[in-house]
Formats: sequence, structure tokens, C-alpha cells
Amino acid sequence: MVKSKGWNWKILKENEEEVWKNPSIESYYLLNRWKSQGKEKFLDLGCGLGRHSILFGKNEFEVNCFDISQEAIERTQKWAETENLKFNYKVGDMLELPYENEQFDCIYCRNVISHTDTEGMKKVIRELNRVMKDDAECYLTLGSKDTWGFKQEDWPLIDPNTRLRMDEGPEYKIPHFYVDYDLIKVLFNDFEIVNVYQVVDYYEKNGETNDSYHYHILIHKK
Repeated sequence: MVKSKGWNWKILKENEEEVWKNPSIESYYLLNRWKSQGKEKFLDLGCGLGRHSILFGKNEFEVNCFDISQEAIERTQKWAETENLKFNYKVGDMLELPYENEQFDCIYCRNVISHTDTEGMKKVIRELNRVMKDDAECYLTLGSKDTWGFKQEDWPLIDPNTRLRMDEGPEYKIPHFYVDYDLIKVLFNDFEIVNVYQVVDYYEKNGETNDSYHYHILIHKK
């Protein structure tokens, strides 16, 4: 199992931060879904710069911010203080979540838990199950084997599902785990899978059109 490694937020350029401070599209759906279900205790697993913590905090959820990066936690806390929001903060490794059993009503982890290998992924999923209350839900994303990253043959293959990202940037040498639908069903066999869909993001870079495929998965603890 590879060692966990967080994003290097310190090298993110100021003009690149805006995207990491705007909540993702699906977070608004989850906010309303979980609010209507009466869920209150929210874990932002891999909180980054705090965009989803702030969104849920402003909507009266009890927010718990978790990240492997001390820099990320400090920046989230600084932002929350400017909004007069009080959160709970922990720095740690997703392979061993620093929480008691059955703590959370809802968990959100977007583009986070895929930063490990296959054995690590199995352990993270066990940890999610452990800290979720009965009837809790978790929304997560995983890289698809259809995406360009999995096809980069010059990126070291750690195991049949994992490559080590080698392009320069905040994810340099961070492992990336990729799935297909059949593997999703195996990994989340102990949960009810509420829905799964694959999203393709298109973006322009150096005059070329690029795309990135991710699975979006909503699971429910039986």
C-alpha cells in the first residue's frame, strides 16, 4: 500500500484558487437532499481550501473539516473565521480517520479518496463505513479508467488500477486510483448504491481540447 500524500496547496497560483473556492455543482443538490432528510453532522473529507465546508456551515450543518494537509486546514479555518463560522478541524490520513464509530450523518469527498492505491482504497471504504451512522449517506468521486490519466503509459503503474501522477503541479507524484462500473459494485458491496453516473469534463489547455472522466457515486449505509 502506497503512502498517503496530500496536495501541495502552497504552489497553487493565486489566479488558480478561484475554482477551489467555488462549491461544485452537485454540492447544492446534496445540501438540499441532506437537509430534507434531517441530517446535521457533516464531514468534509479532504476539505481543501474549504469551499464545501463553508457552504454547509452557512446552512446550519455541524461541519467537520478533515484533510491530510495542514496548509489546507489552516486556510479553511481562516476563511471560516471571516464568515463567523465555527467548525471542527482535524489533520490526518484518510486510511485511519481520527473519529469514533458512527459519527456522521453525511460525508462529502470530491476527488479525494482516489489518491491511494487499490489496497488503500479498500481501507478507506472500510473507514467510511465505520464512521457513518446507520442511514448515513456519502457522496464521492473516483477517476474513471476511460480518462486520459489512466492511459498515460509514462506514469508508473502501481497496481492494475493505480498510476502515479507525474506532471508538474500540486498533484505531482500523488497516486491516482481508477475504476470502472464493475469495480465500483465490488468495492461498495457493503453499501446500498443509490446512484452512479459518469461525468466528462472538457477544458482547453495550450490550444487543445482536453477531457477528464469521473464517476460520481452516492452510497447509503444499510
